Amino acid sequence: MQIIIAGAGKIGAHLASQLCADGETVTVIEQRADAVERLRRTCPDCTIIEDSAADPRALERAGIHMADVMAAVTGKDEVNLVIAMLAKMEFSVPRVVARVNDPANAWMFTPANGVDAGVNQAEILTRFIREGMSLRDMFTLMKLGRDEHSIVQATVKPGSRVDGMPLSHIEFPEQTIVVAVDRAGSLSVPNGRTVLRAGDEAVLFCSREGKDGIRRLFA
Repeated sequence: MQIIIAGAGKIGAHLASQLCADGETVTVIEQRADAVERLRRTCPDCTIIEDSAADPRALERAGIHMADVMAAVTGKDEVNLVIAMLAKMEFSVPRVVARVNDPANAWMFTPANGVDAGVNQAEILTRFIREGMSLRDMFTLMKLGRDEHSIVQATVKPGSRVDGMPLSHIEFPEQTIVVAVDRAGSLSVPNGRTVLRAGDEAVLFCSREGKDGIRRLFA
């Protein structure tokens, strides 16, 4: 994919490095000389445009007309919104992702303002902490759609109902699919014969109603 990242701070630089390592074509727009110099050292495979991403001319130099994804991850919400609106409304980028720095501004990061997905770090952290306190070993990795389906990660507890059972014998809640199993750092795509063991980390797709059932199975 052709991906443009606005902002080469810690988040932007890390994102660029990860995407380049995955083989994606990445262009980063950053006007701060020190951040550009760091990025050149840490991510030599990405293209760097030394300019403000809020300038349409800089976006055009970065190849915005060919971009599949625009990620606005600067440290200023107002800048990220301007970039998102330009990318979506002026250049029709298919997917626009924007970082939310101040949770009070999250309400503005909507499709009406050009944002397909607003990444609110405070909300994500809060959700993980709350679920870590209430569900212990089950965490929501991602929410999907308006009907609140989710991708969750659950740890198999010793002596739980699923410990030692093959997936085909487990009565999961409706609309539940086991997507992957992580055993001691080795990730695999399971089938009905896959046996869950204590300590395994299972990644599941489920409905909102199914989360409690999954928690009971794995506890």
